[in-house]
Amino acid sequence: MPVGATVSGFTGWQELVLADDSQLEAPLTVLPTPLPAPESAFLGVLGHTGISAYLGIDLAELKEGETIVISAACGAVGSIAGQIARQKGAGRVIGIAGSPSKCQHAVKVLGYDACIDHHAADWRAQLDAATPDGIDVDFENVGGPVMDHILMRLNIGARVSLCGMISEYNSYNKGGEHTGSLTNIVQLIMQRATIKGFLVLDWAHRFEEAITYLAGLLGEGKLHYDETIVDGGIEAAPYALHQLFSGANLGKLLVRVAD
Repeated sequence: MPVGATVSGFTGWQELVLADDSQLEAPLTVLPTPLPAPESAFLGVLGHTGISAYLGIDLAELKEGETIVISAACGAVGSIAGQIARQKGAGRVIGIAGSPSKCQHAVKVLGYDACIDHHAADWRAQLDAATPDGIDVDFENVGGPVMDHILMRLNIGARVSLCGMISEYNSYNKGGEHTGSLTNIVQLIMQRATIKGFLVLDWAHRFEEAITYLAGLLGEGKLHYDETIVDGGIEAAPYALHQLFSGANLGKLLVRVAD
């Protein structure tokens, strides 16, 4: 690791990290000098969430003309995934978000063909109408009832890129009776569909490839990214985490530790 280098990676919530070379290994990324974008971008669009979006679309083997649905469409990962899908030639890019304002942002700013507010009473009917020819790819960030209904819309040979299931994290592995949230999982068999879970940390060997692609789109003005920055130092981190689970953020949620 070069002396004085700026790096991006996972070190947890802390203001200072002391480590030797054996601890400073991938997936830490040495950032170029001078930086081609603000430092915060390397925690979002050019960091692990942007890389997750790139990898999730790539692993789903999205083809030109296909219909893709992206849940948490205005989040740090989903907002980038939707734009990549458009760049890759998707026929229809449909988002699912948590408010009318987010859905409007998804369509007018991020380039989605349509976006469904999952709090609307008729969101299932809206999703059906937005995917008249079914769904070829599901970029899944939410899980729960949203994913369960998407499974009923899958076409034969569809692919599910399982990036996250944020709606179920608070109840995960608590024991007791299963909630049965994915009652339509049998559709993976009926539609000969494929579901692939992935963790970005397993793909460190492709980080440079992903960042180069994303930086290229940014440089060409073809990629928009949003940031929600919470001030207050590291003490504000728990408050910021609550915003993440309540859906209060737009794009990447960051905590400003210092200027």
